[in-house]
Order: sequence, then structure tokens, then C-alpha cells
Amino acid sequence: MTYGIRLHVWGRHALFTRPELKVERTSYDVMPPSAARGILEAIHWKPAIRWVIDRIHVLEPIRFQSIRRNEVGHKAPAGTIKRAMNRGDLGGVQLLVDEDRQQRASTVLVNPAYVIEAHFELTARADASDTEGKHLDIFNRRAARGQCFHQPCLGTREFAASFALVDPGASLPSPQGPGWGDLCQGGTPTTTPAPSRARQAEMPDLGFGTPRDLGFMLWDIDHAAPGRPSLLFRATLRNGVIDVPPPGSPEVKR
Repeated sequence: MTYGIRLHVWGRHALFTRPELKVERTSYDVMPPSAARGILEAIHWKPAIRWVIDRIHVLEPIRFQSIRRNEVGHKAPAGTIKRAMNRGDLGGVQLLVDEDRQQRASTVLVNPAYVIEAHFELTARADASDTEGKHLDIFNRRAARGQCFHQPCLGTREFAASFALVDPGASLPSPQGPGWGDLCQGGTPTTTPAPSRARQAEMPDLGFGTPRDLGFMLWDIDHAAPGRPSLLFRATLRNGVIDVPPPGSPEVKR
């Protein structure tokens, strides 16, 4: 048996970097399932459970903005770090930011907002004390209180994500529907946005009402396989919703 949740997430900006555009970073049009899973795990995760994303609802128009940020040109090699750890001496591992700073452009999303529909499954590491009801209660309690183990983000750490738990009996927003203040459970931050799905989001050229092919999107990364290959799927936005294929689906490609 699986237990599902719905979480409203939003922020000022988001950068879900496309793997093929990592230098001058360009965001996906919509949050990928791997990023949604990361937000849920920031609120509650244990080795006994595995989060599975079912669908992602897009609540705001897809808008982009180009910005420039200070970054570094290199990263510390993993081999150098491992050798330093083995010898117990961190000399030579440091990275002098002032000598390696570069300014790079990024194309980011503006005012993104989503509802994540997901469920969790018990893994082989679950024991007798790990019940579905227990973990569901923990997640709902923490999400309703705004608690998290670390600050969830919308792609990168610079773009923090706010979140609120959507009441199980609430219908998802429509242009004429109630505001989010009526849909979210009590105890959520007062900064929860009031509007329902924006009217502009229903425009056909933004993918609402007519299918919009988003191309291949990152589904997740297989950390257990050699080389940690990326798993991709063909994402389509229909009526503001992306249906995410389940694990093991033939739609998920390596």
C-alpha cells in the first residue's frame, strides 16, 4: 500500500539546470522529478522509505530571466580530496576563490510555483517499527509546521523554496477557485501566496490547455549503477500538469 501527499512549493527564482547546458546554465521549463524528490527528502526522509513523484502541477506562467552570477572556474578533484582524507592532511585541498572567480550567465525561472503529488514506498531497510502510517504522520506534521532538516531549494542553494502542505480534501486551484489560504493546512507560514492558479497560466502558448512537449527531462540519477547514469523521460505538459512515469516504466530511458 502507498501513502500519498501533496505539497505546494514556490519561490522567487528557480534554476533546474539542463545537463546539456551546465556551463552557461539554462533551466528546464518546469521542475524535474529529481528536484521534487529532493524537496520532499529535505522535509522527511529515512533509509526505510523511498519517495516516488506521481505528477507535478504548474501554477504560474513559465517565464525566464537572464542573470549573471559570480562562480568559480574549477572544483576540487575528488581524487585529491580522498588522498587528503587518507593521509589526514588537508594541505593543498583549498580553493582560492579570489584567484578563480568567473562571472557566468544563467537563465532562471521567475516566480515559479508548483504542487508536488507524490507517495512513498517502504524499502528493504524498513524494520517492524517502520510503518506507512508512522512516516506519513511525521511528514504531514513537519510540513504543516514548516519544519525541514535543511532548507529545500529550487534547483540551486541560492534559490530557497517555501512550502506548505495541501489539505488532502482540497481540490487543486483553478482560475476561479479558492486561494491557497483555504487549501493549505493550519500551521503553515503566513507567507503562503493567496492567489490560485494564475489566469495567464491558462494561455495555450504556455502549455496549459494544449499539450506542450518539454523534451527529454531528468527523471533521476541511478546512484547504485556504475557511473551513476542519468535517467530521462519525455515530459509533456497537459493542462498545467506533468504526469511522471513510475519506477521501472519503459518511458524512463538511460
